[in-house]
Amino acid sequence: MATGKIGVTTENIFPVIKKFLYSDHEIFLRELVSNAIDATQKLKTLSSFGEFKGELGTMDVKVSIDKKNGTLTISDHGIGMDAEDVDKYINQIAFSGAEEFLEKYKDTANSIIGHFGLGFYSAFMVSKKVEIRSLSYKEGAKGVQWVCDGSPEYEMTEIDRSERGTDIILYIDDDNKEFLEQSRIDTLLKKYCRFLPVPVISGKEQEWKDGKYVDTDKDKVINSTEPLWTKKPSELTDEDYLRFYHELKPGEEDPMFWIHLNVDYPFTLTGILYFPKIKPNIDIQHNRIQLYCNQVFVTDQVEGVVPEFMMLMQGVIDSPDIPLNVSRSYLQADQQVKKISSYISKKVAEKLDKMFKENRQEFEQKWDDIEVFIKYGMLTDEKFYEAAKKFFLLKDVNDKYYTLDEYKTLIEASQTDKEGNVIYLYASDKAAQYSYIQGAEEKGYNVLILNGQFDQHIVGMLESKLGKTRFVRVDSETPERLIPKNDDKKADISPLQADMITTIFRTQMPEIKNTNFIVEYNALSEKDAPAVITQNEMMRRMKDMAAMQPGMNFYGQMPDMYSLVINTGQPAVKRILKDAGESVESLVRPIREEIESFNTQISDLRKKLEEKDADKDTINKQISDLETESGKSREKEETIIKEYAAGVPNVKQIIDLALLQSGLLKGEALSDFIRRSATLL
Repeated sequence: MATGKIGVTTENIFPVIKKFLYSDHEIFLRELVSNAIDATQKLKTLSSFGEFKGELGTMDVKVSIDKKNGTLTISDHGIGMDAEDVDKYINQIAFSGAEEFLEKYKDTANSIIGHFGLGFYSAFMVSKKVEIRSLSYKEGAKGVQWVCDGSPEYEMTEIDRSERGTDIILYIDDDNKEFLEQSRIDTLLKKYCRFLPVPVISGKEQEWKDGKYVDTDKDKVINSTEPLWTKKPSELTDEDYLRFYHELKPGEEDPMFWIHLNVDYPFTLTGILYFPKIKPNIDIQHNRIQLYCNQVFVTDQVEGVVPEFMMLMQGVIDSPDIPLNVSRSYLQADQQVKKISSYISKKVAEKLDKMFKENRQEFEQKWDDIEVFIKYGMLTDEKFYEAAKKFFLLKDVNDKYYTLDEYKTLIEASQTDKEGNVIYLYASDKAAQYSYIQGAEEKGYNVLILNGQFDQHIVGMLESKLGKTRFVRVDSETPERLIPKNDDKKADISPLQADMITTIFRTQMPEIKNTNFIVEYNALSEKDAPAVITQNEMMRRMKDMAAMQPGMNFYGQMPDMYSLVINTGQPAVKRILKDAGESVESLVRPIREEIESFNTQISDLRKKLEEKDADKDTINKQISDLETESGKSREKEETIIKEYAAGVPNVKQIIDLALLQSGLLKGEALSDFIRRSATLL
């Protein structure tokens, strides 16, 4: 028997292992099974080189539970160890046998899993004692037993053992008895080991007998040793891909299409990524893509490892260049992982571009299901944007699709404003904004539909990327003012009439919580509505952004701002203006002249303030008195107009029609409108 201390640079490595090396204790099972697979694959490689001439025999890994003795055992029939190997690979922590083996057989040993030599010691996260019993493949080798209780001291003895391979026996500690339950072990094996290249056996197959499930004599193999991504695409059918998808994601509907990754330079990478149907309002999940290293599960928490937008996809990525390490921060910092991430993004873009070029009609049919993915990618990945702008589509309210270049060619002539900006008109709700869309189309404009989760961000991005481009929602202005031209028609009314018409309507606007209205006027066609509600494009965008971004609460707390645009060219408005002129203009005109007189005096006094010897205190007092008198006159003027407007039911009717058109007429105000409409009829 030999005793000694494990070669470590700290007095006790095990607390370090338990606290820092792994983020979850359950990972020990992955590490130990991976080591067993590693040992099995090594023997296969040696046999193929003629360095092992014996019979390989059964090449599997078995995980067995002994609840009576409180042990969990991982057994293999692989390369095994002798006392020298145990001393070299177990007693000297962080010396990786796999690294040495890979260097020697680097051209053929592609499926050796272990990379960093600490995997075995993860056993001590759940064990009070660990025992190794092993026999090397080497001719004349003696069996060896190694025992350690979690301190640096160990015991190593020679034993009689006739079967090649290794048993790792874990004496599970009291805090981790869950790992002595068959269901728990099977769950972990299916999570971490379901695609390992060597059969992994755990317990027995069961059958229903006498009202319960009972074990049979048949071993239960947990894994599929040749997962779909390890095969060549030419060998597979659509049915194969769909079957594998439903193995990964049981119960989900078929994906739209998939990408089979298969590259060996400048890194080795295989995998299959599926495009599921994505709902318009997505809930980004971070466990859709599983990362593997030589068929060993690494993680399904891939945020920061693959581009953000790719987390909308589902599937697997497998590469020996992905470190077999559960630390996500380690993965995110790894340069090879970053290269793999960029490559996958490129391949996804190439796949979409190929689909677009080969069958545009079919691509358009899929657009509503994939646009969220493409838009998300364009917003979060600059390289993907550059690739995707060739197949990115805009859809108009008539369900016609255009590339960015095609759409600019379509609208450039008719939808360029006086500043040279190409105006992209859009709606977010075809039903609610129907009349606005109709008005724009009657002007000869085309209207896009942008109603997705990312469309507000897409609008801002395209405006910055395309240059001399503005997106304007179709209800943000009257049709005549959506695209400002040089030939804007001015309202042919006097300043007094302008004040009267705006005051008449402003004083009759309803009180709506957290909503403010500005009354404007414009000379539109007599066929147009007498009044239209519009909302400033930039203010609305700020409000929308505030709803999605907590950091913009300032805008979110501001009231909604709308404009009531009065059409002075509409017959009903003309009658109101004419009747007001006949009824109140004679009362208002003297007051208006009085106000104008006050304003003239105030203006003259302000000029005197600029004189060198001016008595500023006296002049400021005079200005203040005049402003007070002017204010009283304005209040008097407004009272007269307001009282008049209250007796003109058509004023309220025109306002309510505009509110109804924009979806703002609700509750009691809507009931009043209906009653008034019946009376007017």
